[in-house]
Amino acid sequence: MHRLSEREWQAYRQKNKDRARMLISCPDQAGIVAAVSSFLFEQGANIVQSDQYTTDPETGRFFMRIEFDVVNLEERYEAIKDAFRPVAESFGMDWSLVEAKKRKKMAIFVSKEDHCLLELLWLWKSGALHADIEIVVSNHPDMRETVESFGLPYRHIPVTKERKAEAEEEQLAALGGGVDVIVLARYMQILSPRFLQEYPMRIINIHHSFLPAFVGAKPYEQAYRRGVKLIGATAHYVTEELDAGPIIEQDVQRVTHEEDVEALKQLGRQVERTVLARAVNWHLEDRVLVYGNKTIVFP
Repeated sequence: MHRLSEREWQAYRQKNKDRARMLISCPDQAGIVAAVSSFLFEQGANIVQSDQYTTDPETGRFFMRIEFDVVNLEERYEAIKDAFRPVAESFGMDWSLVEAKKRKKMAIFVSKEDHCLLELLWLWKSGALHADIEIVVSNHPDMRETVESFGLPYRHIPVTKERKAEAEEEQLAALGGGVDVIVLARYMQILSPRFLQEYPMRIINIHHSFLPAFVGAKPYEQAYRRGVKLIGATAHYVTEELDAGPIIEQDVQRVTHEEDVEALKQLGRQVERTVLARAVNWHLEDRVLVYGNKTIVFP
């Protein structure tokens, strides 16, 4: 499997070897930032970035993403988590602590269109996508040669109406429960509730439309018939409601009456690949917190 060169990987690990990220969500109340900062000071940590957001200072929910360096993080990781639990409990926090040097394991699902897949593979090969791509899964054989040229395993699992459940069991078996995030890079199949339960808020889809407009199939045809002046793309987490999961990123491209459906598709592909890459990177860097059917995306 192709990964960063040993020199690049060691440089990345060295840069991030003692860096951690803490993600926090809790009812807003006085003293949260002071308590977290004091705790990290007591641990000998140096805060390098801190972002906060509240939905309402009086009755809302508070969100925080904080990065810090602390000596010997790997050896002290569990002890720091244990020490923070009383602080978290006192504020009713949902929280997590992540070692920045650990790369998330990712799977990519794709059908026949290659533009989003190739964007992710190029970013990964260049070292700009900090993940280990474990497998690419497709319901068609078309992308095998492309994927294998990157040194990655490719699994073709046909999906038909008659064998959809069987195909999903094969897909789950191929993943082996060993991936942190699944990216649907123009994978043109609807995942079942059973599948989604295995990876809640860990499946990212790119929809070739600026949601909530033009939900479902053939959005460019819908947009053309409507005579839109903007087309766009939306990256979102997948939920049971079609194309209605929490939105991570969106972008648009201005168009005129002169563009036909094919021109809209060509312009849209550029937007799709950019939007998906941004969303995936933000997820990998733990910048996205889900709140209801919305997301808080820290810069």
